[in-house]
Amino acid sequence: MATNEKDQQRETAFVNRKHSPNVAGLLSIIPGLGQMYNKRFVKGTTLFILFAAFVVVMYDFISSGLQGLVSLGEVERVDDSRVFLSEGIISILIFIFFITFYVLNIQDARKDAKRIQLGWTVPNIRDGWKHAWDTSFPYILISPGLFLLIFVVVFPLLFMVALAFTNYNLYNAPPRHLLEWVGFENFIQLFTIQEWRSTFVSVLSWTLIWTFVATTLQIALALFLAIIVNDPRVRLKKLIRTVFILPWAVPAFVTIIIFSAIFNDNFGAVNLQILEPLFGITIPWLQDPTWTRIALILIQVWLGFPFVFALFTGVLQSISSDWYEAADIDGANRWQKFRNITFPHVMFATAPLLIMQYSFNFNNFNIIYLFNQGGPAVRGQTAGGSDILISWIYGLTFDNQQYNMAAAISIILGLMVAAFAFFQFRRTRSFKEEGTF
Repeated sequence: MATNEKDQQRETAFVNRKHSPNVAGLLSIIPGLGQMYNKRFVKGTTLFILFAAFVVVMYDFISSGLQGLVSLGEVERVDDSRVFLSEGIISILIFIFFITFYVLNIQDARKDAKRIQLGWTVPNIRDGWKHAWDTSFPYILISPGLFLLIFVVVFPLLFMVALAFTNYNLYNAPPRHLLEWVGFENFIQLFTIQEWRSTFVSVLSWTLIWTFVATTLQIALALFLAIIVNDPRVRLKKLIRTVFILPWAVPAFVTIIIFSAIFNDNFGAVNLQILEPLFGITIPWLQDPTWTRIALILIQVWLGFPFVFALFTGVLQSISSDWYEAADIDGANRWQKFRNITFPHVMFATAPLLIMQYSFNFNNFNIIYLFNQGGPAVRGQTAGGSDILISWIYGLTFDNQQYNMAAAISIILGLMVAAFAFFQFRRTRSFKEEGTF
């Protein structure tokens, strides 16, 4: 009996060694056949039916969509290039989805064949279904969110990127006209045509100044106030912290609109109640680009410091008093304690969030638009004196219908923000030491 069992095991091992993963992979070129080769007939039949149904149903849509993506229409006033572009992008997404599952089908067949080669027993239908459910359950949970992400975020981004390589503008708008692919012409015009180049350089310079100055000032003010409030000699700490956080509790758009009235050149309280009675002067806050920019920075400091103040307050309370006592014993003064204990600890704990503040202000559309709609106008430029890149893109899109140039600038803007955030996150100690103890 023992000899017969050993012979059967040897025979099974010999058969399993003959089971080839390469054959399973080649058969899976036709989805399902590789699984049938692995004696998983229900799984193979299901895959074959699903893939066959997908090809039958989606072949015409994908082929016509890809063809339309190349041509963008053929008959003016009949074909809408925007529809062709949308269908083409959707076709690409669906085709990528198909290719992904097609490759997974081949890998699945090869994987099962290798396991069979090592002596694995093919499970019955019930066990196979249970294992498949356990394995795929996490993916089933995230699939609705992934679907929404693709068609709410990825699809609009791809559509925007595609527009940057077309001639879609006010004078060439579908369906009256057909769009054409123009390659990198929009990017070339942005840096070669005087009007576009001067506007881009001016807006980019102000965007960088605005981001650095406004964000740095709000962080510095928040740190200064947090250190003062955290001092043991200060009374009524809870009341003071509540007062400092109140600007954060008020909706930002309400505060911005109120400030736009306060800084109004004709009836604003800053001119009528402060500057004119005390100094006999009035400042054109909304008419002069320089003063508009100064007002915007002051408003952003007011709006932004409460959040950073709350962050710093929590971090300061977590610093052990033993460190300061040890510093006092060593004879350290206040500046040395701040430089070597307080500041490094605060920056290490909040660096990623502070970087997000810079990224947020780089794209802070609300304050720019609500305060003065990006104005005042500047001669010889397609942007206002206080426009940053994101508000300039908005104006090009909705006011001037320069969709192609707006899309090109959006790509540059996105790359800049992504590169800055990635570079800064990589340099922060909190990122480098993540997961270490």
